[in-house]
Amino acid sequence: MKLIVGLGNPGSKYHGTRHNVGFEVVDEVARRWDVMFQSAPADAVLAKSSGMPGEREAAILVKPLTFMNRSGLAVGVLQRYYRVALSDLLVVTEDVNLQLGRLRARRQGSAGGHNGLGSVIECLGTEQFSRLRIGVGRGDPRHRLVSRVLSRFDSGERPEMDDAVRRAGEAVDLFVDAGIEPVMNRYNRWETTAADTDDTGNGTRD
Repeated sequence: MKLIVGLGNPGSKYHGTRHNVGFEVVDEVARRWDVMFQSAPADAVLAKSSGMPGEREAAILVKPLTFMNRSGLAVGVLQRYYRVALSDLLVVTEDVNLQLGRLRARRQGSAGGHNGLGSVIECLGTEQFSRLRIGVGRGDPRHRLVSRVLSRFDSGERPEMDDAVRRAGEAVDLFVDAGIEPVMNRYNRWETTAADTDDTGNGTRD
């Protein structure tokens, strides 16, 4: 069984913000799989794909209902409750240090300053789980980072982000079917910019 966790903040106040791109991706996957979110045995909502014969492997989509910096509490509970191997966990989140619309997958790594990933690492007690990051752009470096991640996409950015969410949904499908390696091979192909993290984990943020 695969566990796919999209990170974000709950509530309408944060809907459509850069910080909630992880929620957008799991919502897109739920729509594609035709599954509905319901209450979970944790502070989260989840949607299950049954994994019936002839379909993809059983998978659970999760949106923690804690705020971003406490996301790991729900992830830890659900990972243990469903006995999901760490190699079958994928965390989906935004990254301001990736170019708008870029996808970047890794099999493990540090939080690199991301509060949501930091919480997941703390609660699981390991960095050895896969993550898929979606670039939302840094914007003006003179502005506070918190203001950037809590801002919404402007009309010129939204089409590119919608396409990125669609591609990230396809990447989730591939992870469920084949694991993280094919996802990395297929989606980590854009040319690295100075602000991006390379495959070795070097850079300003993981």
